[in-house]
Amino acid sequence: MKFSQDIFEQRRDRLAQMMGANCIAVIETSPVAMRNRDADYKYRGDSSFYYLTGFTEPEAVAVIETFDTAEQYCYTLFCRERHHEMEIWNGRRAGTAGALADYAAHEAYAIEFLDENIIEMLQAKEQLYYRIGQRRDFDHKVTDWLRQTAEQYTPAAVPKQLRQLDEIVDEMRVIKSADEIACMETAAAISVRAHQRAMQQVRPGMMEYALEAELNYIFAQAGCVPAYTSIVGGGANACILHYVENDQVLNDGDLVLIDAGCEYAYYAADITRTFPVNGKFSPAQKALYQLVLDAQLAAIAAVQVGAHYHAPHQVVVEILVKGLVTLGLLHGDIDTLIEDEAYRRFYMHGTGHWLGIDVHDVGAYKQQGESRRLEAGMVLTIEPGLYIAEDDETVDAKWRGIGIRIEDDVLVTAQGPRVLTDQVAKSIDEIEQLMAQHKAATC
Repeated sequence: MKFSQDIFEQRRDRLAQMMGANCIAVIETSPVAMRNRDADYKYRGDSSFYYLTGFTEPEAVAVIETFDTAEQYCYTLFCRERHHEMEIWNGRRAGTAGALADYAAHEAYAIEFLDENIIEMLQAKEQLYYRIGQRRDFDHKVTDWLRQTAEQYTPAAVPKQLRQLDEIVDEMRVIKSADEIACMETAAAISVRAHQRAMQQVRPGMMEYALEAELNYIFAQAGCVPAYTSIVGGGANACILHYVENDQVLNDGDLVLIDAGCEYAYYAADITRTFPVNGKFSPAQKALYQLVLDAQLAAIAAVQVGAHYHAPHQVVVEILVKGLVTLGLLHGDIDTLIEDEAYRRFYMHGTGHWLGIDVHDVGAYKQQGESRRLEAGMVLTIEPGLYIAEDDETVDAKWRGIGIRIEDDVLVTAQGPRVLTDQVAKSIDEIEQLMAQHKAATC
């Protein structure tokens, strides 16, 4: 899916309005990252830069200038000019002509002319918006531009205030439009297929990386890439929250935790499922899994317009603590255990995060010092878990080395939560039946 330029133009219109009259915003895209000698990582541009421009090439800077009124603004794109020899080696470029014709820039210049042109653009502006502290080299560049503006004109010509551009753009990105939601639905659907395939293909003796390859196959078939480095953790590896080595054997009798999602048209999905390598949960695995699932379902139900962002986490903590006491993993008064955060031995992370162009998307979680209220159009993950360390001798041996997390992507709507990823098998019966059906079909 490729958004029309009208969508990016509407975002720039909104940004200009929020900046006010006689201001300037400067935003650069991400630099190319080197993987090793003479080899780069596949390029992926800066999320906020893409959000405002739709431009996906490296070495680009967007400038938005407002004038006497916020309605009057100029969008200038500095980018790589077309270059026949370089395009043979590294691929096609839009060039300044393409920036004007295909990306709706009002003006366009080769990136080499940025330093020369920006000085005139900066002079006499009331406020300069840029991403303060995002990249040190760009901070130095902005400082040098301001110095040159003072020298070339007068100190009074320098913008009177520096403002954090992220304060505006991050909040713009929190509420998703219908087009953005459609992209996220597609990313979710592809990721659902990948997780279902993993459940069907897993078998004892398989390597974690081989199971990861099953995910990547589905992603690539749909023209997508992983939205983040996939976690495929078998057995006690599931207790390492950011385990990405994925290089161990999946053993009979263990669970495997997969945290993976694809990126479609710059928008991410983020799903976690935990299931038995051999297709059948043990009694101990069942007990912990059902506890996490009960907490997750209750937390999803708490995703309501007007509710605090923190409300699902509070629901999860209460259910997990009660369950852990029942199972004998925690001992004591429920309220005291919650107040003392005794559960953090087994559940040490939050219950979710914003989701969008970034898998951990931008936007404040608090406003005026309090957990912000949920609004229609927000998308967040709900992902409770339990992780019992394999060397925790304070608990019965049957629990040790079990790691479980269940994660779905949830859209806030006026009618209640809508789970974008609800087609992945999640209940114990659904998982075991799916795995048994595939095993029977392939025997």
